[in-house]
Amino acid sequence: MNNYKKTLAALLLLTPAFALSSMAQEDKGTKIDQLSVESRISYDYQGREATPDRIENKGFKGKFLNLRIDGQIVKGLTFSYRQRLNKNTDQTFFDATDWLHVDWAATNRLSLSAGKQVVAIGGYEYDRAPIDLYSCSEFWNNIPCYQLGVSATYRLGQKHSLLLQVCNSPFRSWMNNNNSYGINLMWYGNVGRWQTMYSANMLEYAPGDWVKYIALGNRFLIANGLHLDVDLMSRSALDQSALLKDFSIMSELSYSPTKALRCFAKYTYDQNKSGDNADKLILDGTQLQMGSAGVEWSPIDNNYRDALRLYATGSYSWGDNTNPNGTMQDKELKIEAGVKFRLDILEGIQRMIPRR
Repeated sequence: MNNYKKTLAALLLLTPAFALSSMAQEDKGTKIDQLSVESRISYDYQGREATPDRIENKGFKGKFLNLRIDGQIVKGLTFSYRQRLNKNTDQTFFDATDWLHVDWAATNRLSLSAGKQVVAIGGYEYDRAPIDLYSCSEFWNNIPCYQLGVSATYRLGQKHSLLLQVCNSPFRSWMNNNNSYGINLMWYGNVGRWQTMYSANMLEYAPGDWVKYIALGNRFLIANGLHLDVDLMSRSALDQSALLKDFSIMSELSYSPTKALRCFAKYTYDQNKSGDNADKLILDGTQLQMGSAGVEWSPIDNNYRDALRLYATGSYSWGDNTNPNGTMQDKELKIEAGVKFRLDILEGIQRMIPRR
């Protein structure tokens, strides 16, 4: 933990340098576009009907403390970095880095990226920032979704794009082997009121053995401020068909009558009846459901960059989870209320420094 404290202190000491460098070198092309810190703090209650005793867990908790830096090296060459400062790991400090990648706009249609990235798996629950999500599926809670790799994105006009990615397998920690890979193809689509994030994935879960994913993320824009996300995911080993045996469903209805208020209801279903151990995230024998609802509200007028949000949410899960360390269990109630904020450090420093 001392390494985390030293790193955080060093980053905070370098903050003024980032700001001054951004202002001084803006005309030369090199600049920092974003330097921010975000966090989420809450009061949690967790109760589960168990035999012989009822298990309860409650108290104040800090879930996230993230540092994010985005900028431009030269025109057409950008970088993005997000560090999870509160994530302790028994491996290396770099394992607590969510992402750190360089992106090159090779042409108007083609862009290339290299570094630590989000593994390109389809679905709107999977795609959103963890700090903005509540009551997620068992799959989402278990997937190590940040891995080293390279990717290429090709834009098919204004509304569609394809992404091809080769990266380390998310299952490498189970294998204790970095020499394992994932091959991912993603389609981002926009068809009027229907938007898509579809993917086909091959992920190595044992040396020479692969599990395949078909992930279909759908967003339906029903009306102004009202949309429905429906994610469908099927998983199977390449030597068998596991259609309707190993799969997940994630759906969320979200309504924002104003910029300050958002209400949502959610349902997830995770099942694995495949009979094998290819899926390391939803273990064989699992059949688990979860329903939840919640609200977010900002007390700040014209909440710039979503700087402050108060929220409350509750969920109830039921069914069988064969993973004893899983995040959801049978007949489990969770209630969470708290605050999340994003502090734009760069903007604050620039306002303090007079510009000539």
